[in-house]
Amino acid sequence: MRDATRQTVVWEALRAVLARRSAATGRDSLDIVDAGGGTGGFAVPLAKLGHVVTVVDPTPDSLAALERRAAETGVGVKGLQGDVADLGDLLEYGSADLVLCHSVLEYVDDPAKALGAVGGILREGGAVSVLAANSVAAVVHRALAGQFDEARRLLLTEPSGRRFSREALAGLLAAAGFTVTEVHGVRIFAELMPGMTAESDPDGLIALERAAAGHPVLRDIAAQLHVIAHR
Repeated sequence: MRDATRQTVVWEALRAVLARRSAATGRDSLDIVDAGGGTGGFAVPLAKLGHVVTVVDPTPDSLAALERRAAETGVGVKGLQGDVADLGDLLEYGSADLVLCHSVLEYVDDPAKALGAVGGILREGGAVSVLAANSVAAVVHRALAGQFDEARRLLLTEPSGRRFSREALAGLLAAAGFTVTEVHGVRIFAELMPGMTAESDPDGLIALERAAAGHPVLRDIAAQLHVIAHR
C-alpha cells in the first residue's frame, strides 16, 4: 500500500513533467538519469515508455538487479556505478532532460554538492525530481507513537541532514540554481492510520492522497516531500 500511495503521486507528477518537456523539445524520447536509482523501480518503467534512461548507483548488487529487471521487462537501461556527486565525471555536461533524485539527499554527506552535480548534467529547461524525508512528519509520527520526549527533541532542534522541511529543500535547490515549480506531499495519511484501516479501502486512500498532495498545509506533514524544480 505504501508503494502504491507513493508511486501514484510521484508518477503523475513525472508524467506531466515529461509531457511538457516533450512538447517543448519536440522529442518523444527524452534522456533521463536516475541518481541512486538502485534496482530500477522508476528507471525500468520510464525506459518502457520509450525514454533513454541511465541509472547511477554506488551499489554493484543493485546495478546487477537493475540489469536483470530490465532484461526481464525487455528494455535497455544503462547502469553506472558511482555516487550523485560523481555525476559530472560519469556523464556529459548538459546531457539530461530529467534527473531523478529520490531518497538520496538523506544519505549523502553534502546535499548541496549533490544538487550542484545534478544541475551540471541537466539541459537548459530540464527538471529535477527530488523525493526526501520530511522533518515535520518525523515529529508527528513520534508523537503518535507515544514517544513524546523524542518528538519534542525533534521539534526544538534543527532538522538533521537526514530529513528536510519544505523550506530547507527549496533553499538547497535555489542555491544550486533551480527554480521550484511544484511541491507534493507523499504518504500524508497512509503513515498516520493503522494498517488494517488503510487496507480496507486502498483505492479510496490513494484518491485521498492524490487530492491532498498539493494542499498547502497537509503536504507539510507528509512522510516525504516531492519537489519538481527546473533550471
